[in-house]
Amino acid sequence: RAALAQALGLPRAPHWLHQVHGIAVADVDTREPGDAAEPAADAAVSARAGEPLAILTADCLPVLFCAEAGREVAAAHAGWRGLAAGVLEATLAAMAAPPGRVLAWLGPCIGQASYEVGGDVRAAFVEGDAGAAAAFAPTRPGHWRCDLAALARRRLHAAGVERVYGGGFDTFADARFYSWRRDAKRSGRFASLIWIERDKQERRARAG
Repeated sequence: RAALAQALGLPRAPHWLHQVHGIAVADVDTREPGDAAEPAADAAVSARAGEPLAILTADCLPVLFCAEAGREVAAAHAGWRGLAAGVLEATLAAMAAPPGRVLAWLGPCIGQASYEVGGDVRAAFVEGDAGAAAAFAPTRPGHWRCDLAALARRRLHAAGVERVYGGGFDTFADARFYSWRRDAKRSGRFASLIWIERDKQERRARAG
């Protein structure tokens, strides 16, 4: 983590989370000095410059958000449980910018060709949204290949986010990425980060 901060020239150490596959969102701008170093949350938001938000993944989907004015950012960890429970919607609700003025980027995650799931996973999405069935391709009886990124795009669009970018990398099939399903306990994690640069925010503040 120290090497990462140095390599990227971060303004400060990233705000790491204790990710639990839930929907809690940490507002790093309101944290006090005595608060836990890694709050139990699967998303974080900030409207301050120089506050890097970080998500760790190894098959789950990292999603980064930015208000179009560049004054607010957020990051979310979306495994299937968190995605089905509404972690992306919770992250958007924690942002001041309306969803129509938010851009989202999908990082690398396990691809549909590599991700076979059971009926419980499919039901978690389809029972509340019949159209989500399009993200599942049947394989053997009671099993489907799940397109996690497609499900995220669907939920983001439904929430009002029109500009969604990224996706397309399969962490299981691509050796450049860590994959828990491929490597199990030998797998590491990769980090997806987003922050507001101080000088750009200061220039916008002067211009405004």
